[in-house]
Amino acid sequence: MSLPTKIKIVEVGPRDGLQNEATVIPTPVKLQLIEMLGEAGLSVIESTAFVSPKWVPQMADQSEIMHGILRRTGVAYPALVPNQKGFEAAMAANCEEIAIFTAASETFCQKNINCSIEESFARFEPIIEAALERGIKVRGYVSCVLGCPYEGDIKPAIVAEIATRLHQLGCYEISLGDTIGVGTPLAARKMIDAAGRNVPIKKLAVHFHDTFGQALANIYAVMEQGVATIDSSVGGLGGCPYAKGASGNVATEDVVYMLHGMGRDTGIDLDRLIDAAIFICEYLKRTPSSKVARALMAKRIAVPA
Repeated sequence: MSLPTKIKIVEVGPRDGLQNEATVIPTPVKLQLIEMLGEAGLSVIESTAFVSPKWVPQMADQSEIMHGILRRTGVAYPALVPNQKGFEAAMAANCEEIAIFTAASETFCQKNINCSIEESFARFEPIIEAALERGIKVRGYVSCVLGCPYEGDIKPAIVAEIATRLHQLGCYEISLGDTIGVGTPLAARKMIDAAGRNVPIKKLAVHFHDTFGQALANIYAVMEQGVATIDSSVGGLGGCPYAKGASGNVATEDVVYMLHGMGRDTGIDLDRLIDAAIFICEYLKRTPSSKVARALMAKRIAVPA
């Protein structure tokens, strides 16, 4: 199969990238980041999560974020919802797209959302039904598709079964996540082969962490199978509290640089994207993990305007 011509990037930095930061980030900083990402040309910016502030203090300003976004035409600002209460709060905040989540590992599912995989379906099936009745789009996440910190390797058939169920329930897109970043290109291909037997490839997305430096290689491998939607995080921010040692998501800048080098259309201005990475990483007092961001930042310093 030839590589897709147009690639959609789902920016998860404001939610997945920031949710585990120990120091609470002020709402205006988050809103500024979201605005800068929109200015850079991102068409999907996952902005917050309607989770309990008790468990994820960083997302306590969920409603303020959704109400404060300066919405751009053609840009989606989805939010993660874990349960009925979160869904109702998301609707009250005028959220127009939601994401629900489960895992391909029973143990990880218990650690992450305190229920079994089957119980997670029972929890979010009525949410999907209620959302679709309101005309709200629903995206599905599956964690640990290429490996679990507790169970080790995950069989592609398990991932395929879960992806199929999410598709049948009405999720318009299913994001398959290598939560601990252990996947390699061959494993990623086998996983997509299995999931793509019952779910159209155009409805599959990938969400690869870069713990072992394999994310870009894995993305290219599944693009060769027709996958055209990629989750990434500005500055490579992110991680997982239930996956010790897992590094952040693949950096949006690195993905965009690779795609532009391949002549693929993303609609994203790389320079403005770097500005967004610098902005949030300077606030967090750290250097972007993205090699592209660091290289271009060094170039800017070396060649003054």
